[in-house]
Amino acid sequence: RTRFFAALRTPVLVSRSRMPSLYVTHLASSIGELTIASSDQGLAYLGLPRTNGRGFGGWCKRYAADHALELNAAQNAERNALATTQVSEFLAGHREAFDLPLDLRGTPFQLGVYRVVAEIPYGASLAYGDVADQLGRPAAVRAVGAANGANPIPLVIPCHRVVARNGHLQGYAGGLELKRKLLAMESASHPALGALL
Repeated sequence: RTRFFAALRTPVLVSRSRMPSLYVTHLASSIGELTIASSDQGLAYLGLPRTNGRGFGGWCKRYAADHALELNAAQNAERNALATTQVSEFLAGHREAFDLPLDLRGTPFQLGVYRVVAEIPYGASLAYGDVADQLGRPAAVRAVGAANGANPIPLVIPCHRVVARNGHLQGYAGGLELKRKLLAMESASHPALGALL
């Protein structure tokens, strides 16, 4: 399971003379180019190809406006090496759980949704209503869907494992076809046989 304890950010006092940094790497993967961004605390953003919405620029404006984007490609690649390795292993069907420090940003409700979703085991799924029930907010099904759509680190926080009550697929930042492929890969009796490579 994903190490979620690091995802609930504790405010850190930063000297005004040094802005916090974001280290950005672009990963050519079996599903297309991914954007991976980490802070000094951990993985903060993972952008899928063909992502709906505002993408990395919109996420930066909302959650990292006070951060400097580091320009040293080699340094950025080193900072993101663990994340790129684990994401590649997952997409190849060789990894079922992530072990990464996270710097997950969002509203308290979104972070609650991500905490529940992070615990969905590989090969399993939950309905949006089940997630709302676990949060003690059974009427918040639509809000759970919206939080899932805003998930800044899909795959690692496996929002593709959240489906409609009837099992139908609904909404996914990378598109429903990718969601279908991810679920098929995970349901394969031997994960590597369903790999996306």
